[in-house]
Amino acid sequence: MAEATRNRVRAAIEELGFVRNESARRLRQGRGLGPDDPRLRPFGVVVEDLANPYATDVARGAEQALNAAGRDVLWLTNDNSAAKERRCLELLEQQHAAGVLITPVGLGASGITRLRAAGMAVVLLDHTGPGVCSVRVDHAAGGAVAARHLIGLGRERVAFVTGNPHPQPCQDRLDGAARALAGAGLAPPVTLAQATLTPKEGGAAARRLLALDPVPTGVFCANDLLAVGLVNELVRRGVRVPEDVAVVGYDDIELAASAAVPLTTIRQPRQELGRAAAELALAEAAEAGAGAHRHREIVLTPELVVRESA
Repeated sequence: MAEATRNRVRAAIEELGFVRNESARRLRQGRGLGPDDPRLRPFGVVVEDLANPYATDVARGAEQALNAAGRDVLWLTNDNSAAKERRCLELLEQQHAAGVLITPVGLGASGITRLRAAGMAVVLLDHTGPGVCSVRVDHAAGGAVAARHLIGLGRERVAFVTGNPHPQPCQDRLDGAARALAGAGLAPPVTLAQATLTPKEGGAAARRLLALDPVPTGVFCANDLLAVGLVNELVRRGVRVPEDVAVVGYDDIELAASAAVPLTTIRQPRQELGRAAAELALAEAAEAGAGAHRHREIVLTPELVVRESA
């Protein structure tokens, strides 16, 4: 190619922002490693909100396991939106992804069937369904542990702070707490549903809590972000934690231990959940073509971590 022609091509590339198609280049060279080659296809990880440290930890655990197997990972968020979830899954189909690990919002049986028809393995994160691999935590057990801890501290009027919409894992936590309270002869928890599972909404929940008559002396929050916001607002208003109100969170994110009042919480094995889901996805991607894959459900157990808030 003449130098003048080469310079014109370079100028056009810079002007248009051209990105080389690596798959086409490989095919042109006869190397046969296009996007459908199983050694090149990435996996997608779709979670609700990467601003939530819980979701980030799950995704990172999955990424570590997939990278160790030589696979690249695309992180995506559905923001609790079924419409955005569909766009995420369409993008993964366009990228010829080998599989998707997903915390679903609107994905149902027909959607899973469509993804499999596109050659994708599907693993549900912290959800379950028929005919699909899944990894989840026993949240009902976690809720029961939280409630029993509050009962053991003598807290007989308990509130549960959660999000709206109410994700199934949060409902499981509430159900477990309610059963533990009923088993002790106590009333079910007063439920305060906030717009999001964030510290700001935890602060708003604290203000609602203090307006109740009588004020609950024990609070179980659906996640640590809510709990930290709630504790901060209680302390700001002169409420002693845990003397006046004992608070238990859920997740055991890094912030829980370093909060102004270190948070008693229910620890989820977050990275283990991601790693286990990745292993199921890799197995399904490898075995599905041979018709040998059997769907599995893995259930992990949470544990109580006692600090200063309860």
